[in-house]
Amino acid sequence: MQIISVRRWSEQKAFLDFPWKVYKGDPYWIPQLRIEQSGLVGFRSDPFYIRNECQAFLAVDGKNVLGRICAILNQGHLERYSDGVGFCGFFDCVDDVSVAGALFDTAADWLREKGCTTIRGPINPSLNHTLGLLIDGFDSSPFFMMTYNPSYYEKLFEDNGFRKSQDLYSYWGSVDMLPKINEKLTPICERLLERTGAKLRHADRKHFGRDVETFLQIYNRALMNTWGFVPMADAEIKETVKYLKHMIVPELTSAVELDGKVVGACFALPDYNPRIKAIKGRLFPFGLFRLLWRKRNIKSLRILSTNVLPEYQMQGVGLLLLHTLVPSVMKYGITDGEFSWVLESNTFSRGSLEKGGAIRTKTYRVYDKKLED
Repeated sequence: MQIISVRRWSEQKAFLDFPWKVYKGDPYWIPQLRIEQSGLVGFRSDPFYIRNECQAFLAVDGKNVLGRICAILNQGHLERYSDGVGFCGFFDCVDDVSVAGALFDTAADWLREKGCTTIRGPINPSLNHTLGLLIDGFDSSPFFMMTYNPSYYEKLFEDNGFRKSQDLYSYWGSVDMLPKINEKLTPICERLLERTGAKLRHADRKHFGRDVETFLQIYNRALMNTWGFVPMADAEIKETVKYLKHMIVPELTSAVELDGKVVGACFALPDYNPRIKAIKGRLFPFGLFRLLWRKRNIKSLRILSTNVLPEYQMQGVGLLLLHTLVPSVMKYGITDGEFSWVLESNTFSRGSLEKGGAIRTKTYRVYDKKLED
């Protein structure tokens, strides 16, 4: 067995193909969209790598691939935190601690040469994408843009010296909970609207791209004090707008305007994962049509982000966002949804969800390991 740096097209293809070997026969696994993942691991142009770097590696035994990993240098993170943390992600491996160890060591060596003192993962490739190792909740498929892995991965990380840095949670809720929530919200929100003069709306279909970009800019500012967060660069925002504007349903968004500007935004996405599974992660030649056709037939959603500008937080804007969203979700015919991800350190959001009856269904873990000289 040896570890090779992924350079050639055939090696890139082997890297992207390998998960189909690991997850063969697993009824809960959902493949990633291949065209998206090829950019996120640096095989094609992606705005994340305008200033950041990565290197993909494969563990091979002859022609047999045993594992994969990507080492990621996030310059934005290093500038913001000055903590020497480098990242690893896109990890998949056979159930062998030594193979995993060789992959981790190779990624660590690459990061050490770049001046890093800690390796953190799995991050794929940043907190603005997918992250975390599933350690609890293996009895169902993940929602859209959430990770999944075999249960033995936890042992592969921990037996190779990784230790918990932060846990993230997914919360599930049924639409049957919403009438009761709406009943409680309505009188509070009516008083807030009277006092503040706030305007409530959904994303504007006529200016949809502009609204999505505004929502992402609010996301950037609202999460500045969140653990490990690095704002998206302008080029990343524009790329994300191009991606999300096809996925987002305007009726499943909400926005609050105060003083003539949007100060809070919430958007949920239909759970596209069953369709991604059906097209095997391939958008071409006909997968894109099958993915986006009749979105209204998708009855589950993921609440991706609810954000309020820092200067307007703790003023009830979050309640107004829910007040706008809840009736639309019910009218749209949604049956259930997931709130994810929620940091374990975010006690306010966790408490609010749990008081509202949401059920914690999955736990994801981000690990750290100190790099020895």
